[in-house]
Amino acid sequence: MIKKILITLITTLALTVNVSASSDGELLLKKNNPAEIKECWEGFNRASFALNQGLDKIIFKPVASVYRTLPTPVKSGVSNSLDNLSNVVTIPNNILQGEFGKAGENTVRFIINTTVGILGLIDIATLIGFDEYEKEDYGQTFAFHGIGPGCYIVLPVLGPSTARDAVASVTNFVGGDAWYNVTVQNDTHYFRDFDYYASKVTAGVDFRAKNYDSLENLEKNSIDFYASVKSLYLQDRQQKILNSKVITDTQNDSDWEEIED
Repeated sequence: MIKKILITLITTLALTVNVSASSDGELLLKKNNPAEIKECWEGFNRASFALNQGLDKIIFKPVASVYRTLPTPVKSGVSNSLDNLSNVVTIPNNILQGEFGKAGENTVRFIINTTVGILGLIDIATLIGFDEYEKEDYGQTFAFHGIGPGCYIVLPVLGPSTARDAVASVTNFVGGDAWYNVTVQNDTHYFRDFDYYASKVTAGVDFRAKNYDSLENLEKNSIDFYASVKSLYLQDRQQKILNSKVITDTQNDSDWEEIED
């Protein structure tokens, strides 16, 4: 029943997303250009942004502040483990984008880091010479196959997104995320719903801590903080879709060792 509701939701949301079949690089660049993405629901977005800012000040910012004081090896281990877990979404998207070599490499990376790397706490794969890991998601795959971003939207709790990426996020709940499947969807006797949600919250805290100073500076120096966050998010999303190595301010998800150098 839940799956049917979610599939219906995907279909409904998809009507708000402009579709044109092309994976041409220049077209991807133009369609995902922040200046080309419409602001269709600014009133809702600003209200949602204000809600998220309130939650950030009450919950995420204080927790991230404490998290930042942990020893670097501890933070690196948590970050490595979260990156390793994200392979369960990256690998199918490598395949959907026709990147079979990367899918194979990331599968081997996942096996090595999960076993020898103690559930991903140590990134053994990188240490032995594997290429730098690049995350992929269903939003990037939709863009790769020519689906435009649609309107910009700020989701409560989850933060900035686009119509396309909001639709793509629902894919995780209809079978697109193996971690969700073994924790929330299925009773494996080894994992619980809590494990899934705890990993998501931890990922949010880790990301907030990595961007703690840049977000503070952005808020202090912005005439319109909402507009600044929107601009930086859409720039970063464009870079990820184009598989660029550029890191956008306030969207830094690098290794802790690199951040603290």
